[in-house]
Amino acid sequence: MLDTQLDETEDNDDLYEHHRIVVDPGQTMLRIDRFLDSKLANATRTKLQAAIDAGGIQVNGKPTKASYKVKPGDLIVLSLPHPPRETTVIPQDIPLDIVYEDNELLVVNKPAGMVVHPAHGNWDGTLVNALVYHMQNLPTGRNGEGRPGLVHRIDKDTSGLMVIAKTEYAMSHLARQFFDHSIERTYVALVWGQPDPADGTITGYIGRSAADRKVMTIYDDETKGKWSVTHYRTLEPLNFVSLVQCNLETGRTHQIRAHFRHIGHPLFNDAMYGGDRILRGSVNGSFKAFVGNAFALLPRQALHARSLGFTHPRTGERLQFDSPLPADFQAALDKWRGRMNNV
Repeated sequence: MLDTQLDETEDNDDLYEHHRIVVDPGQTMLRIDRFLDSKLANATRTKLQAAIDAGGIQVNGKPTKASYKVKPGDLIVLSLPHPPRETTVIPQDIPLDIVYEDNELLVVNKPAGMVVHPAHGNWDGTLVNALVYHMQNLPTGRNGEGRPGLVHRIDKDTSGLMVIAKTEYAMSHLARQFFDHSIERTYVALVWGQPDPADGTITGYIGRSAADRKVMTIYDDETKGKWSVTHYRTLEPLNFVSLVQCNLETGRTHQIRAHFRHIGHPLFNDAMYGGDRILRGSVNGSFKAFVGNAFALLPRQALHARSLGFTHPRTGERLQFDSPLPADFQAALDKWRGRMNNV
């Protein structure tokens, strides 16, 4: 699995390997800077050029140039003058919207815009930074990774509920519930168009796009991804958009976002999956202005983790939590409702 760190180069005689990539057999010839830009989620062309200039990117054991075109079977190694960043998390006094807390776990309502765990470009200001300030000795998660207490996550620009484990026992118990699909997770999304059928199930093997590694796509081939299942129900058709409820049977990266793009109904204002442009209705005149105003009210994908249900690790009690729509989502929804009522 690729490490996604790519930091600025520094003056140092020692180089440390950060990435090792073997080019796929079916890869067409492509400039190495463009190739790496698609493979490394947090790379930029400027940083890649700096790494190339410093001799930090080698192909088949030799330094390369940005103009080099990769070929199938090439071994690309990216080395930088410092070790990959350690996973130590700095505690930060960041307010948390805590819905529930006891000795074993807590449930938080994550705002849109907050990254869940530290990674390149977001080493602080994350939910995890806030958690380690709020609590001491959080369990570290699988493989000792620097994601204390996390048994699941939601995207930066998705709002809503998350459960956090405070003990190793709770961590294991909750992880098992996710594995068994016994945790109930309900999302609400505003999607372009009206899904047909109005209620249904989306399935497929979800994996990274060959064209853009930052994006997930749905395949029919089990060798290209992991099985994914989303059950959905249309709550409110609003002509050019619809409010839908989604229940996850599996929890893959970007699952809801990729699934709805796959069936032709991307989430409203989801830039990564094509929902940040007019996909239904006129692209001119007053409707264009209306949609632009709705985008401004909700400057992110229209997705909210509304409810969360699970069994308490110690007591065995079934717990259920619900979160109202945040103000930006509600404002955009109300705007669409108003237009629907005035048509």
